[in-house]
Amino acid sequence: MIHIAWLGKKSPFCGNVSYGNTTTKKLKGRGYKVSFIHFDNPTNKDFSPSHFLGNNPEVSLPYLIKSQVYTIPSPRAERDLRESLALLKPDIVHASLTLSPLDFRLPEICKELNVPLVATFHPAFDSKLRNLTASTQQVTYQLYAPALANYGKVIVFSSSQKQLLQKLGIDENKLVIIPNGVDQNIWKPLASFSNKHNLIKKKIGQARVFLYMGRIVSEKNIETLLKAWKQVKKTNCKLLIVGDGPMKPILENNFSDPKNNDIIWWGEEVDLETRVAIMQISEVFFLPSLIEGLSLSLLEAMSTGIACVATDAGADGEVLENGAGITISTENVSMQLKSIIPILLDQPSLTKILGKKARQRILEKYTIDNNIDQIEKVYKDLKDL
Repeated sequence: MIHIAWLGKKSPFCGNVSYGNTTTKKLKGRGYKVSFIHFDNPTNKDFSPSHFLGNNPEVSLPYLIKSQVYTIPSPRAERDLRESLALLKPDIVHASLTLSPLDFRLPEICKELNVPLVATFHPAFDSKLRNLTASTQQVTYQLYAPALANYGKVIVFSSSQKQLLQKLGIDENKLVIIPNGVDQNIWKPLASFSNKHNLIKKKIGQARVFLYMGRIVSEKNIETLLKAWKQVKKTNCKLLIVGDGPMKPILENNFSDPKNNDIIWWGEEVDLETRVAIMQISEVFFLPSLIEGLSLSLLEAMSTGIACVATDAGADGEVLENGAGITISTENVSMQLKSIIPILLDQPSLTKILGKKARQRILEKYTIDNNIDQIEKVYKDLKDL
């Protein structure tokens, strides 16, 4: 049995959390032993080998600050990590990088312990540097590049991300493209209405549903979608906003209109079955981001078989190419959406065609099983070195 020490995140909820939970669950299903190391201040203040008495233990590392974007570990976190790995004696360390100072120390720690090290590096980006947010993320890539060069292998999500890191000096042979994957048996097209679907419809009404699902933060650029939606003439159509984040109170206050309730603020939805059902009853999924890695929500929407409109930030344009969806530029997003939304409103047959193509693209390239197959190959290559 191969033992993987997985270093990642379990909270707060973000793409890194989803990636870690889904991937480790699948690895365990294939017979791997997985020890999950993450930042979550331990209740036991004194580090102890007793942490490892359980089967497939979790290891909590102390932190000072933890957000969806970055983590600041406490001063003793590096010591705890080093001792954890020494006690666990894993065959491979896989770090789903948490944008933490420990990311830079990990290659040295693993070298001392003689353990192969692989990273998944998935910060959002827009390689064309079309806005200030993209420029800021470019700095993150520049800071990380020298450290990533010391990892055994670095998993990235797209060819554009690989090209960006190569330009920053990382050896092409260290970089492996393994896109995010979704479970196509969970995220699947609507077959028939269930009680869950009926409850959702009762809550939002019988209007046609157009959807944004994800974090409500500035880089997702949701304000441009809301502006475009408000300026388009429509009948019996609702824009459903599912998610939470620091921008939600501001946007909800600015765009809510009691006289024209065409925007529904659902809030955060933690129930998987409900999220799937919401996707299934929607006609179009919008993702107007200024920067992205490879959006899991976009892949889930595509797998559900609904039409998708997204910017070409990060790898999202690559996912939607060749007719699997509609790709727009991160420049003048609102203006592009004002042109596209009326077409989607007037042409439901077009959205059905796009949804079928989206589903087919997922089955061809972006399933979780395909993702795990490729990760297993990386592990084998590292162990054979």
